[in-house]
Amino acid sequence: MIKNAVYAQSGGVTSVINASAYGVIKKCFSCREIGKVYVGLNGINGIIDDDLADMDCEEPYEIDLLKTTPASAFGSCRRKLSESREDEFKKIFEVFSKYNIGYFFYNGGNDSMDTANKIYNYSKKIGFDLKVIGIPKTIDNDLYGTDHSPGYGSSAKYLATAILEASLDVKSMSADSTKVFILETMGRHAGWLAASASLARVNANYGPHIVLMPEVPFNREKFITKVDNTVRRTGYCSIVVAEGLNDEKGNLVAHFGATDSFGNKQLGGVGSTISSIISEELKLKVHTAVPDYLQRSGGHLSCYTDVNEAVLVGSMAVHYALQGKNGYMVSINRISDEPYYVTYDLVDLSEVANNTKTIPNEFITDDGMDVTTEFIKYAKPLIEGEYYPPILNGTPRYAKLRLIR
Repeated sequence: MIKNAVYAQSGGVTSVINASAYGVIKKCFSCREIGKVYVGLNGINGIIDDDLADMDCEEPYEIDLLKTTPASAFGSCRRKLSESREDEFKKIFEVFSKYNIGYFFYNGGNDSMDTANKIYNYSKKIGFDLKVIGIPKTIDNDLYGTDHSPGYGSSAKYLATAILEASLDVKSMSADSTKVFILETMGRHAGWLAASASLARVNANYGPHIVLMPEVPFNREKFITKVDNTVRRTGYCSIVVAEGLNDEKGNLVAHFGATDSFGNKQLGGVGSTISSIISEELKLKVHTAVPDYLQRSGGHLSCYTDVNEAVLVGSMAVHYALQGKNGYMVSINRISDEPYYVTYDLVDLSEVANNTKTIPNEFITDDGMDVTTEFIKYAKPLIEGEYYPPILNGTPRYAKLRLIR
């Protein structure tokens, strides 16, 4: 019996999450075993609320544009399912029954894989014939069970470019003005994004000179000493700091106090905190920048490797589901760095859910304030190549979907 498929996006967006949607939709369209393809609008919320869009109603050209359209073309969410709320699961499976859904593809990060895993477990509990496959996505690159996550490479390219250009700027002004520039990146528990900014040095070393990551407790005295020595040596200092930086007592150096629906503290402000420390201790002029959403939705700097892999994890999710695989997330396995080569496999959703992959010690220098050449070898292939969106009237032309219910 032919079954239909539903796909949804969850968590913080990326510049390539829609490329994974493209991979899912195009693969489903080509498979005789799958009838219609629906998308849950605003993540799992759309499925609970019976708010599904029919992809048969979209123009083929707009579907193709998903490959280069950043953010979430269908809306995302941060809703966390609770096993104590069986009414939510009943609503989900009532919608699955109504639309004859036999395949569920959920595109997201750690918490999103937890949602997918709970839906998989509930389907088993009630004996509902459903194939559940998770599709990896996070700029944080902290998903367990995969070499890296789609979205990370393009954000890394954006941050490396941003800190390179800002470093040249502060170098230009350092004679009698700004001496220190600080870039605050995302990264709650893992410093992959902050570390990626070090790729700015692959051609010439204008910075960053210091990279502060959550994996290493912040030591104020050692930090100030390194800033001072760097300014004395080069005339300026370029710094990258992850928003989730902790002090030596395990406390966040800075946060706003609010929490999201996943229960995570809303982070931000660590760049300003570090700036105040430098100004107080060294009396230097400091500028701070927070790229915030820009670093995750910079579609104009999406890289070729990232877009292609995002498409492939989407299409492979459908491929594995049709093979009868169930309760897994698609993973990327690296075979070699040079030449860069990967294969695709599966990892249990239960292993991925709510786990965090932090930066290994061999990627961090002994002083804890920079990355090693081993990290550069790991990260460099992920930012290779360009995948520019079409330009219309001087700006990117992104997908315009009708989202007909």
